Amino acid sequence: MELFSLKNKNALITGGTHGLGMAMAEALAIAGAKLLITGTTPHKMKDALAYYHSKGYDARGYLFDVTDETEAAKQVEKITAEASGIHILVNNAGIIKRESALTMPVSDFRKVVDVDLVGPFIISQLVVKQMIERKEGKIINICSMMSELGRNSVSAYAAAKGGLKMLTRNLATEWAKYNIQVNGIGPGYFATSQTEPIRVDGNPFNEFIISRTPAGRWGNPEDLAGAAVFLASKASDFVNGQIIYVDGGILATIGKPSNEE
Repeated sequence: MELFSLKNKNALITGGTHGLGMAMAEALAIAGAKLLITGTTPHKMKDALAYYHSKGYDARGYLFDVTDETEAAKQVEKITAEASGIHILVNNAGIIKRESALTMPVSDFRKVVDVDLVGPFIISQLVVKQMIERKEGKIINICSMMSELGRNSVSAYAAAKGGLKMLTRNLATEWAKYNIQVNGIGPGYFATSQTEPIRVDGNPFNEFIISRTPAGRWGNPEDLAGAAVFLASKASDFVNGQIIYVDGGILATIGKPSNEE
């Protein structure tokens, strides 16, 4: 499986202290990568590193805000020096604020776009310089089904993720000549601590997601492992500017009538 091996590769995963970011980081570690994890919450970082180390993964943590351009530049320089380079970047850090577009404060809209779209641009711009020098690199932006669809109460998130989809394609266009591949993963609805309150029998939204998804279930975090390793490895060397939607088939279908089995 040498084509998918990440041995001797350093992977920087923003927001890799919990949830889907942690699941993808673990997949990269299993494939052989050394983990460089960013976060903003000290106790989450402590717990995440304890977990990674308990599994025998080589992991280091760095606390900073990806939207702070000055601090991000200092931290990327530090990470690069300590790890001897960054080969893989996963722009996973993100937030969501659920509120009607009619009443959402503009400050909240700006905050979501700043974290979910401007943050990936800042980190990509900082990290790509060493990739260009090395003539090799992988950048994976974590988009969303909301890069393609709309839904009530997530206008800022959908706008940011739609922008991230197009940023992915534009960076791929500019940086392909340096043997750098920039792609995205668009997760569907996943079983995480954030969705736990609504993933109960009888909850209308839970029933909606299960019926709307051809696979008939919520995604498990480990379902992202294959896409993450593929896009981080040599197996995807001629794949560029693409978004892989890991959604159980939601985007492939218009749905089914309520009385259809």
